Amino acid sequence: MFSDLKIVTGSSNPELAKAICDHLGCQLTPTLATTFSDGELRIEIGDNVRGDDVFVVQPTCPPLVNRNLMQLCLMLDALKRASAGRITAVIPYYGYARQDRKVSPRAPISAKMVADFISVAGAGRVVTIDMHAGQIQGFFNCPVDNLYAAPVMMEPLRQIEGDIVIVSPDAGGVERARSYAKRLNAPLAIVDKRRDKPNQAQAMHVIGDVEGKTAIIVDDAGTLCAGADVLLKYGAKKIIACASHGVLSGPAIDRINATEALDRVIVTDTIPLGDKLAQCPKLQVVSVAALLGKTIHNIHTGSSVSVLFV
Repeated sequence: MFSDLKIVTGSSNPELAKAICDHLGCQLTPTLATTFSDGELRIEIGDNVRGDDVFVVQPTCPPLVNRNLMQLCLMLDALKRASAGRITAVIPYYGYARQDRKVSPRAPISAKMVADFISVAGAGRVVTIDMHAGQIQGFFNCPVDNLYAAPVMMEPLRQIEGDIVIVSPDAGGVERARSYAKRLNAPLAIVDKRRDKPNQAQAMHVIGDVEGKTAIIVDDAGTLCAGADVLLKYGAKKIIACASHGVLSGPAIDRINATEALDRVIVTDTIPLGDKLAQCPKLQVVSVAALLGKTIHNIHTGSSVSVLFV
């Protein structure tokens, strides 16, 4: 059996890694993560890990997706060469996940290529949260635990008073929205949305009854504002959005602030928000540290991880 449990992290989201350690009652393993003057990354694990059960907490998230991915791979390789007993990559946000298929004749399947990088670098297991498409788990040749952020989201959502309705922003998000509706014992509605160009969406109409209710949009992307506007036209009393990952790229913050229909946006801390919290008072952050801490504990002790999927 493996000896000590150790948590390693890079520079993508150290606050989340520290919160996971607080939940587990352990300390972060010191890791040097710097950049040479020519731009190359330097990684060095600062403690003995021979035979240990090591978890690398490193979301490959914006704003420096490529740097974070390279840091992850270098940490995995360093641990492999240091004879760690088992290496698990904990990737709360899996970058490149939206490029999960070939959409034009000469395009890569980037999500698959990144999975190969991580596997070759040394990951023997992967833990992630609400991967963009569940089938990406099949891109890896090792076990993948794709956790759900829904249990973490439930606490603020259950505090909402009055009638609520769960809304999927498009047909592709119905399964995720339905899981929220079941947990909250609420009806389901769908926004009929047509996408004309990448990153641009036009909401058409709503399937379901939202009139006079608090509408909760469940989305994993940044197309919340158009959905909020159409829900308001259909008579929703209040509109709250929740997204597993606060990517909030480009003009997302400005759009959220400018959309009067949107009352609040709940996101997790899989991606550090930095100064975006100060820029957007509508943002509310809930932490996935306890969820990941329990997952790491169960993997380390050989307990079931599936109990965390309920």
